[in-house]
Amino acid sequence: MTAFATALPAPLHALPTPALLIDHERMNRNIADMAARAQAAGVTLRPHFKTSKCLSVARLQLAAGAAGFTCATAAEVAALQDAGVTDLLWAQEPVGPAKVAFAVQAAARGGLTVAVDSVEVARPLSTAAAAAGVRVAYLIEVDTGHGRAGVAPEAAEALADALAPLPGLALRGVFTHEGQLARHVGDRPTLEQAGRSAGATLVAVAETLTGAGHHCAVVSVGSTPGATSSLHAPGVTEARPGTYVFYDANQVALGSAEPSQCALTVLTRVIRVRGDGTVIVDAGLKAMSSDGSVAGRGFGVVAGDVDFAVANEEHGFLTGPGTASLRVGDLLRVVPNHACGTVNMWSGMYLVEEGTATQRWTTTGRH
Repeated sequence: MTAFATALPAPLHALPTPALLIDHERMNRNIADMAARAQAAGVTLRPHFKTSKCLSVARLQLAAGAAGFTCATAAEVAALQDAGVTDLLWAQEPVGPAKVAFAVQAAARGGLTVAVDSVEVARPLSTAAAAAGVRVAYLIEVDTGHGRAGVAPEAAEALADALAPLPGLALRGVFTHEGQLARHVGDRPTLEQAGRSAGATLVAVAETLTGAGHHCAVVSVGSTPGATSSLHAPGVTEARPGTYVFYDANQVALGSAEPSQCALTVLTRVIRVRGDGTVIVDAGLKAMSSDGSVAGRGFGVVAGDVDFAVANEEHGFLTGPGTASLRVGDLLRVVPNHACGTVNMWSGMYLVEEGTATQRWTTTGRH
């Protein structure tokens, strides 16, 4: 039995709350703007699917010129391959028997490239690929300052040398995620410089590998904050932003977007007004996710001088001068801190056109 079966199209006040909403006009504009930016820079656009986890959104990105997608999970790879999208980068190293087996199977279907950042990652993949008679394409992940996955730039050549003899594997190039840019809140010039540095570092690694005789056609950077800097480094061939399709409060805080570009909101309803002025809504951690704000603003941004500072699983606590006018039953739209984490909390989202919910789109590829 479906708990709520709202007939669509429907006005927002008729939707069950909380509900995840996509502003159709804003999303389409974001998609077109990023496609134009990549084209102007002369780079391939390979968006990160983890932001939307939605095949309907992915089709719009492909129609606008995306070459394929970047995936975070095996489930995302499978969902896109099943939908007929075959040019994919799985940007997390496939470690462990289940992931190795999946990588080989998915590579056999065609069009999959995987991430490798060590011999320890590569050897089991090589063994499985060779046994299956499959050749798995890979990119070497390079750490350009984020401090997460990836080989140090100065160690990339030695890694490529060690990987070259392994059967069943084929090097295509290098990639990085310049996640360190999110550290520069309130300082866009420094963020831009860090992005250019990340791009230049990756290009230098690619040039070193090429000079040593390794195939390095792909030089791929990836982040929404870096979309105005890292992808413009001469020699970069590909960009993998994700959050741009919706943007979010963190991207606004980083200067990557204006509030008017945020296409994703959580619709929530006031369910109680306390005597101390605190307003309680029906959207909590399971609607917003627990992803923090880079600007220290709680669990999302509410217009009108309202702070969303505290959240339980199914309740949000709003404070601030703006709560004085709120009453039980009032609707609010909250811009999440991090669109990717919020989408992953939901099984579907409503497409909103001119203030009306017109369709409900399914999310996929969740854990």
